[in-house]
Formats: sequence, structure tokens, C-alpha cells
Amino acid sequence: MNRKLFFVFAGAALVCGMVLVAGRGLRAAPVPVTDDYKVLDAIRHGNLTVFPVLAAKTHDTSDFMTLDEGLRSGDVVVTEYGKVQGLVRGQRSWGEHAIPTRGGPQVNTLVLVNNSKRPLLLLAGEIVTGGKQDRVIAKDRIVPAESDPIDLGVFCVEPGRWVGSSEQFGTARGYTFMAAPNVRGKAMADKDQAKVWSEVGKSRQSMSLEVPAAAPAINTTSSYPAMMQNAEVQKKLDDIAEPIRHDYESVIKQLRDQNAVGVVVAVNGEIVWADMFASTRLLEKYWPKLIRSYATEAVITRTKGATVSRKAAQEFLDRMQGRRETVESEPGIYRHTEITGDGFKAFELTSLLPKTGFDLHVAKMAE
Repeated sequence: MNRKLFFVFAGAALVCGMVLVAGRGLRAAPVPVTDDYKVLDAIRHGNLTVFPVLAAKTHDTSDFMTLDEGLRSGDVVVTEYGKVQGLVRGQRSWGEHAIPTRGGPQVNTLVLVNNSKRPLLLLAGEIVTGGKQDRVIAKDRIVPAESDPIDLGVFCVEPGRWVGSSEQFGTARGYTFMAAPNVRGKAMADKDQAKVWSEVGKSRQSMSLEVPAAAPAINTTSSYPAMMQNAEVQKKLDDIAEPIRHDYESVIKQLRDQNAVGVVVAVNGEIVWADMFASTRLLEKYWPKLIRSYATEAVITRTKGATVSRKAAQEFLDRMQGRRETVESEPGIYRHTEITGDGFKAFELTSLLPKTGFDLHVAKMAE
């Protein structure tokens, strides 16, 4: 939802006499259908289909740093809860996400510090490896520049280990993995550790069947990232992801002036996901790991041979009328909105930092 549409909705809310609770709240009201996005013809390979998405308007996102950039440079530190002492910068507090400096490691909590002079963008579904277990980030958010330690909500994607492999979390192969939509959705929408573990287990089982050469290794680890890093699995993902990645990057180059900002994703002729960003530049940073996450979904989903139309993809993107909205915010930093509608959930991350006020990332999943 762009800023203009937000104010349209806010005005309608006042007319209807609804109440928005500051910080966290619920709104049971329809959201206007948006014509901000235009879906282009599909790019297909096997049972995976992506539709490039153009935006009516983009924004300057050059100030924002990604998790990969922060971890590689060392400006971002991620560690287990209980390792906070010595990282606190001062007496500042970041509201509900400020954390105490004592306590032992916890499955669903990590500590993150942004030492950079740039704000950090975190996306739900990004996986960090290390510590006592590999974890997946549960919610999109922005961490301000030069932050004190914050409580980073996560879910475990490695149920079989609770032994430290390293003091801090890093990146695998120089970048973090993005969980496939099936796992990502359980973290974002269900917010349930047991369901995340269950989906990880199903993914490992399906991958071992679809890539028999990798089965011995997959069946001896509980780690989702370890499965993703397996050489045979990587080869299988490359077979699907690389042709689409190449074709879409060509589209981005050709349509740079037309604001290519995202994709609608279908597997076996069924739309499963959509990701849109505030700029082409931001999409380009995330695209290599996004396409591999979509390819993972395609591999573990049995092929049925169906197709999906461009019209259906456009209708999926346009349909934003929700029965309920849940809003969480860090004043002056970001607003996170979860929209529950008929057959879908959408998640909007809006930057509230100075000179912004726009949606930095929008994700939508089919249910």
C-alpha cells in the first residue's frame, strides 16, 4: 500500500468510526484495490512461473543496507541471547525490542546490533547460520543506524542441534539463504515454531525424494541450510533457477526506466507468492536468493503440468481487500502491517525514517 492509499484508507477509517491502536492494533476494514502494480508476461521453466511486476512509482532506497551487506562488512553483529554484554552502546532504548543484558540462549530469540551509519533492512525468511541453531527471521523490519542490541524475533530451522557452532552468526557462501515460500509463510503468518519445524521436515523429506543423490546427506542432518548447501541440491536448483534468473535480469535491464520492482510466483499453475520492493535497485540485491527460494518450492512440489495466466497474476496482486489488519510500529522507524483477506495474507513494511514514508517491501502469500 503506497502512502496515498494509506491516507485514503485512514480517512475512510475515521468516517466509519473505527479505532487504530497506537503501536499495535487491529482494523477490520476493506483496503482499496490498488493499480500501482502492472504484471508482465510470464517467464517459465518447468513447473516454476514468475511474472515480472512494474510499479507506477519507485523510491530512493540507496541508504538502506541489506543483511548480507552488513554481515559481510562486519557492521552487523548477530549472536545468541545472553551474549549482549559489551555490545550496549549507551543508555538508549528501542521500546518493546530493547533487551536485558543477562540471560541464556533462547530458541526464538537472537541479538542483533547494527554498527553501520545506514539503516538495516531485514526480510522475513532470511536465514542466518551459526550459534546453537540456524534461524529464520520471522518478520520484516528496519533496524536504525548505530543501534543498541535489539531482540530479533526468529524461528529455529535446525531442530536437531543446540550446541554452539560459532559465537556469532554469519552468511553461507557470502550470502544468507531465503527460505522457500512454504517455510517462510509458516514463520510470517502462523508464527508457530512447531509448524515451522514441521514444514522444514516436509521440505527435507520431499527434497530427498526429488534429489535421490542428496538423500544420504539430507537424511543425516536436521539443518535446512545444510540441505540447501548440498551440492546435488544446488545443482537441481540451478537447473530451475538460473534460466529464470537470467531471463528476468534481462527484463530488469530492459525495463529499468519502467520500474521493475518484483514478481508474482506460481508453482504447478497455482499462484503461491509475490514480492515487491520500493526500487529496482533493492529488488536486484535480493533477486539471486529469492529466485532460489522459489526454485526450492518448485522442486519439493510435485509437477502437475498446469499453467497460470497473466490475468490471474494481476488479479492476485490487485486484490488487497482484507477482513482484518494488524499493525505494529516502531515510531519514527517503521510500520509493519499484516492484512488478512479471503485466500491470502499480505505484509507491508513501511519506512518511517526521515525523508521516506513509503513501502519498502510488500509480500503476499496465497492461502
